[in-house]
Amino acid sequence: MNKRTPILNPLTLPNGAVLKNRLLMAPMTTCTGFYDGTVTSELVDYYRSRAGSIGSVIVECCFIDPKGPAFPGAIAIDSDNKISGLAKIASAIKSQGSKAILQIYHGGRMVEPELIGGRTPVAPSAIAAPRVGATTPQALTAEEVDVMITKFGDAVNRAIKAGFDGVEIHGANTYLIQQFYSPNSNQRDDKWGGSRDNRARFPLAVLEITHKMARRFADPTFIIGYRFSPEELEVPGIRFDDTLYLLEKLAEQGLDYVHFSVGSLLRPSIVDTQDPTPLIEKYRAQCSPLLGKIPVIGVGGVVNKQDAELALEKGYDLVAVGKACIAYPNWADRIIHNEQLELYIDSTQREALHIPEPLWRFSLVDAMIRDVSTSGRKYKAGVYQEKVEAEALKLKINVTLDTDRITDIQMVPDDTLDVDFTTTFTSLRNRMLVANSPHVDAITGATTQSEALKKAVSRAMSTSNKAWVIDEGGNPLAPQQFDVVVIGSGGAGLAAAIEAHDRGAHVVVIEKMPTIGGNTIKASVGMNAAETRFQQIKGIVDSKELFYEETLRGGKNKNNPELLHQFVERAPAAIDWLANHDIVLEDITITGGMSIDRTHRPADRSAVGGFLISGLVKNINQRDIEVLLETAVEEILLENGAVSGVRVVDEYNDTRILNAKSVIVATGGFSANREMVVKYCPQLDGFVTTNHKGATGSGIKMLEKIGAGTVDMGEIQIHPTVEQTTSYLISEAIRGGGAILVSQAGQRFYNEMETRDKVSAEIIALPEKSAWIVFDEQVRKNNKAADEYIAKGFVLSAPTPGELAVKLNMNPLALEATLNRYNSFVAQQEDADFGRKTALRHPLNQGPFFAIRIAPGVHHTMGGVTINTDTAVLDEHQQVIPGAWAAGEVVGGIHGANRIGGNAVADIIIFGLLAGENAAARAKQHV
Repeated sequence: MNKRTPILNPLTLPNGAVLKNRLLMAPMTTCTGFYDGTVTSELVDYYRSRAGSIGSVIVECCFIDPKGPAFPGAIAIDSDNKISGLAKIASAIKSQGSKAILQIYHGGRMVEPELIGGRTPVAPSAIAAPRVGATTPQALTAEEVDVMITKFGDAVNRAIKAGFDGVEIHGANTYLIQQFYSPNSNQRDDKWGGSRDNRARFPLAVLEITHKMARRFADPTFIIGYRFSPEELEVPGIRFDDTLYLLEKLAEQGLDYVHFSVGSLLRPSIVDTQDPTPLIEKYRAQCSPLLGKIPVIGVGGVVNKQDAELALEKGYDLVAVGKACIAYPNWADRIIHNEQLELYIDSTQREALHIPEPLWRFSLVDAMIRDVSTSGRKYKAGVYQEKVEAEALKLKINVTLDTDRITDIQMVPDDTLDVDFTTTFTSLRNRMLVANSPHVDAITGATTQSEALKKAVSRAMSTSNKAWVIDEGGNPLAPQQFDVVVIGSGGAGLAAAIEAHDRGAHVVVIEKMPTIGGNTIKASVGMNAAETRFQQIKGIVDSKELFYEETLRGGKNKNNPELLHQFVERAPAAIDWLANHDIVLEDITITGGMSIDRTHRPADRSAVGGFLISGLVKNINQRDIEVLLETAVEEILLENGAVSGVRVVDEYNDTRILNAKSVIVATGGFSANREMVVKYCPQLDGFVTTNHKGATGSGIKMLEKIGAGTVDMGEIQIHPTVEQTTSYLISEAIRGGGAILVSQAGQRFYNEMETRDKVSAEIIALPEKSAWIVFDEQVRKNNKAADEYIAKGFVLSAPTPGELAVKLNMNPLALEATLNRYNSFVAQQEDADFGRKTALRHPLNQGPFFAIRIAPGVHHTMGGVTINTDTAVLDEHQQVIPGAWAAGEVVGGIHGANRIGGNAVADIIIFGLLAGENAAARAKQHV
């Protein structure tokens, strides 16, 4: 190691603690905590792998109060039960030889209601943050301010118990502590507001209680740091002289370091834009001798050794490194040995770099990911202009393409565009450039606009590809050769395409809709499987035999036994396949008709569909599998009785033939085809459907044209809990989490955990033909989907059951009596009224209380084409149609007369993989 570089010099802090060098890992959001803020094993590995040669690791901000998380997946230090998980992080860092420092914070008015169960965030004053759509917070009372300070102290005590070497008080990034000091967000008229001295009381009080806890419970070398944002743009707002004033006050109480929060080491003022002087130079020139003795951490733009050395040269004592530590876990070793690094991440290296999946999908990392695979599709280099139209949005974009990739996407200047859309565009643009594909996750809260943008980029790429073909002397409408054609881009189709590709096949995916995801993207609850490694980790004893029996019973013994055996046997391997492809379903719940927790879902307990499609699409992009959107299959072609390809028509009404030895049909069911539903089940006329518009049964029809047989076409499932004004499915996980169903009379009327058909029938039998799903704060906290329903406006809530009943136009005494009786059943773990045996998790007794009005809707068509256990399509005489394969809801026979919740996702992955494997094998045999 080169000892002459100053970044390796040790530093003694004011309290006597010695840092072995001048390098720290900056605190960065990972979004990897569990739903309640507890620590995941992925997060422990993430920090362990980055500790060692670097002197100190500042662990991402921990919220100190349940109303404090400023982002999803934040980790918490709000209760003693968080200590053990945080201790694992501290131990992992220290075991590698680095100091472990924990950043603590409260988000204040920057907290979104969706992150705290729809509740109103708190702040110094009832003034919304200066951004579009910001919630007006509730002003803390004087008593609540005192309590908040105590909570900061409790957090410090927990950090000490967890074994951290110090804490960093987060007074930056417009969070609660900064909000108290800012004249923009703090307009109180008590001792906590008004003058600069009064506004400084809160950060000073937090520092004071931190010192008290350190003196009582820690050794003298316990480190106390303070992070600050030097300026605010708002008027009125914090200016640099205000910041120096506060830092001087804090220095008088004692600090071991201060930490600039800026995007660039040498950033000048954002207020006085005419002054190019870096703020660190102003700081050094204007600080007192007392403040000047306190080490200063610089951050922003440090990638290579010369960047860190420049920071020390310009006046910083320590250098915090952010994104470079994510991209290179051994960053310090690399730069010490004079490696020149480029800030990017190979899209195939997530696991090797110990980057947790949520962080991988977070914008901080997403922008660094680079697809290093070579593209199979070619383009004519140039700039292609396309229109983007979505609702009120109308604009044009210029897409710049090189021969093998997207090099730029720019909006044509338009003064009418608002700032929110510009932000959406920038984020989505970065995702598409990194993936070299329009098939990326939409921006949360701007799905329609995102899909329109993605489609415009897709059109530009298609136009460019056709131009390239013409320049090469070809005909863009000439037949193309593939090994495997997959029809449908839901979970079954994408899994099949990935598996076929990985087994050596040249694959194309055809999707008639303008977006990827099919009906899978609307799936909510999870994926059923028995005898999985995740069940074993949680101590859940299950068996494939029991899974088989319960699925058969749920299907009223109409399930095809051979297909059901294949389904049950292959389920654990399908869970592992997903995990091996960075789609980890490790949390487990239960659905109606099951007796054991076997429904696997994401760790944050969010809806499984979006999570699944996002992960599968990333795998599609990494393999450069071509996806043709807004392209319909007119017919499946046969030659000598075997499948030979498909004829397709695109959005421009151009027709062409795609030759292939195997065609996998994964087009879903027909719940959105009212004519077809009524044909097979007339009593369902007028019911809403939870399915997307593309679930029209087109795959069944095209397979019937080549002779495929069908089975169980009259078996159509209605889901009992559908919000009727939007046709939005209310996940079975809410009932699986402990919720109950009550009638308008305020009474339970059936076992909520029975199979969907039975529960639906009981709701329809009620006078109103609808019911209320009722749950409390405990259920909400354990089900991320509930916050989504709150955000969408489906949910009524109140502090007490009686107040909720009034909002529901229900007899308060009746609802209170129902909850009291149900809670007594929970205590006894025996439902004397309706025999509910599962999901009696806890009494519904913690406010606020919530309710959603629901009624049944058409949800799943159990009937479809006939297949064998290899997923080969069978004709009406049960003979194989060579080269035709099918998977997912397009297939009949697996679920019998009723599908169990969680079995559809299992179905699409299990049989999608099997179809991909066998389709690829056949294509190889018939080269």
